[in-house]
Amino acid sequence: MQRTIRNITVRGARQHNLKGINVEIPRNKLTVITGLSGSGKSSLAFDTIYAEGQRRYVESLSAYARQFLDRLEPPDVDSIEGLSPAISIEQKSASRSPRSTVGTVTEIYDYLRLLFSSVGVPHCYLCGKPISKQTPDQIVRHLKALPQGERVMILAPIVRGRKGEFKKQLEALAKTGYVRGRIDGVLHNLDEPLQLDKKKNHSIEVVVDRLMIKKDIEKRLEASIEQAIKLAKGIVLVAVVDGEERLYSEKMACVDCGISIPAIEPRTFSFNSIYGACEVCHGLGMKYDFDPARIISDPSKPLLNGALGLSDGWCDEDFEEQMKKVAAQLGADLSVPFEQLPPKVQNAIFYGIKERGKRLDGIIDLLDNYYGQDLLDDDDLAEIMVTKA
Repeated sequence: MQRTIRNITVRGARQHNLKGINVEIPRNKLTVITGLSGSGKSSLAFDTIYAEGQRRYVESLSAYARQFLDRLEPPDVDSIEGLSPAISIEQKSASRSPRSTVGTVTEIYDYLRLLFSSVGVPHCYLCGKPISKQTPDQIVRHLKALPQGERVMILAPIVRGRKGEFKKQLEALAKTGYVRGRIDGVLHNLDEPLQLDKKKNHSIEVVVDRLMIKKDIEKRLEASIEQAIKLAKGIVLVAVVDGEERLYSEKMACVDCGISIPAIEPRTFSFNSIYGACEVCHGLGMKYDFDPARIISDPSKPLLNGALGLSDGWCDEDFEEQMKKVAAQLGADLSVPFEQLPPKVQNAIFYGIKERGKRLDGIIDLLDNYYGQDLLDDDDLAEIMVTKA
């Protein structure tokens, strides 16, 4: 029968100004340590009890996880019994930024990232199923499902967000016979001199093959996929020309949805890293968007004749032509007051629709494309913005 540990027992604590202190602290209860300034409250709580709990936790991690943490020295104490892995939230004033949280300021977040990267099981964000390994055959089947005639590049990501010049790697690739590579998103010939800033993060993807999706392409596609996987140690990047890019992994992929992720690392869970931050809010937890209720300043008037508040600058002939196409697709009459249009038509005017496989942008799409992320630089535009958490 397992014995229940009721107390944290400290014997012979001599850290800093402690003089061989012996103390028993009840577990699972709130305990307050009080005393005069300089009596050793912080030395006992932070530098002895917490320091030993943190050291034991770090020592329990794998050698791979420990390389990201500094080695911790044991406190000056004879023994501490009944101690569980500990966390500490210390009162201190620190410089805060929009990315600061309780977790980052107290450094608890670092341990959580290590925990999730070590024992976490990734799941597909579309179907919710666990993400598992994906074979080259499965990757080929996903790619063959692309429309016939689609042009794709098979890329081998050999460097992903690492600092360095990578001269030897690039020279070795050129000697091996690879002609082109995509470095930081730009295509280069590998035999030309390339000077990379060793202090900046770089991404290097070797172009293994460029081909068109068609019926008799399976063998060539499979050979290229296997070559890229071998070169990039388990992952392959497929870039559709003028389209999306798909990252496939021999280790982490959802077979049903085709969603693939690279190997899980601590930076995967960091909103301060481009590899872990949300692509929408960039790790800040909020984004600015256009508020439909503020775009239409007078709904009692027609859309192109007084309903829009900000008509100067972006409400031009191209914009009017786009709105007429959206209305024509839905059989709507733009000469009536905006408030009399059916909700379906109003929604299409704001967010666009698809016509024969092609998308017709709405007002918000056009504003987003035109102004990008510099939305709040314009005082007038700020009036039709809304913050989304």
